[in-house]
Amino acid sequence: QVQLVESGGGLVQAGGSLRLSCAASGSIFSINPVGWYRQAPGKQREWVATITSGDSTLYADSVKGRFTISRGNAKNTVLLQMNSLKPEDTAVYYCNTAKLWGQGTQVTVSS
Repeated sequence: QVQLVESGGGLVQAGGSLRLSCAASGSIFSINPVGWYRQAPGKQREWVATITSGDSTLYADSVKGRFTISRGNAKNTVLLQMNSLKPEDTAVYYCNTAKLWGQGTQVTVSS
């Protein structure tokens, strides 16, 4: 069974950057869109960004211009570059494809 594993989270000051990575155990990313979502404490999970199988990208208004979703050098990896981070970006970040979810990686932005 294909599994998704996120990594790259951590603690960063406001204005800083982090790069998240989502790795799949199979070649599922080549034929399915891949999305990043996040869930802050006490809030519902929200969509952040998507990259389609044709490499089109979509972003939530809250991250547009600051976050970039892309494919990694390894074909089974999708990245989320996060710049100009704000305290409100603090959340557990998850990747999703084909109804599969990873375990999440914590991002904490201090003010």
